[in-house]
Amino acid sequence: MKWRTIFSSKTMGDDEEVKVFGMWASPYSRRVELALKLKGIPYEYIEEDLSNKSALLIKHNPVHQKIPVLVHNGKSIPESLVILEYIDETWRNNPILLSQDPYDRAMARFWAKFIDEKILSTTRKVSFTTGKEQEHAIEEVTEQLKLLENEVKGKAYFGGEGIGYVDIVANFLVFWFGNLQEALGINIFSQHKFPFIFEWIQKQLKIDMVDESRIPKDKHLTYIRTRLAAFKSASK
Repeated sequence: MKWRTIFSSKTMGDDEEVKVFGMWASPYSRRVELALKLKGIPYEYIEEDLSNKSALLIKHNPVHQKIPVLVHNGKSIPESLVILEYIDETWRNNPILLSQDPYDRAMARFWAKFIDEKILSTTRKVSFTTGKEQEHAIEEVTEQLKLLENEVKGKAYFGGEGIGYVDIVANFLVFWFGNLQEALGINIFSQHKFPFIFEWIQKQLKIDMVDESRIPKDKHLTYIRTRLAAFKSASK
């Protein structure tokens, strides 16, 4: 099933067209929508069925054929981290997502990639493995979270006094990760184990648009459990 939703604002000119091809449970497309909402950019959201991808999605992202894709005045931009930078460079109103300082920008990019290529990637191993392989993946993601915990210690937001690039990339940790843990019946990521990450994310929840962008918990749990059941069935 596909649906389209229009989010409007007065920030952008009427002659601009912005579309987001996404999937409701994806932390990658959720972060793109959040960035647009924080910037006040009106856009059309197009939900994709990833088991039956639309011809339009394939047209706009022929290389990877994945969501999210941002389409701005007919031009396609794939991959969420690339899209976040594009949004920040195209619409320079607050919040500014990436610092103008070259070092700070480099570090923000580094930690955003760490979150995606290490933490998110390893979490998938936890989800779709069993036995010793899963135990190893749990140990691996725990060590990765410890590194992030040390990095955010004492920071209000990652890049300064307001929400920015890495904050948006990381806010899935409480929403998406928490639901995944509950569905799996494990406890890798908790406030007791990682107090500074939780404090960091909780600051974001004070921003209405962040709080409103949470993945619906019950719907998400059902989705995860369905996927896990399909994985177990296929593994037999």
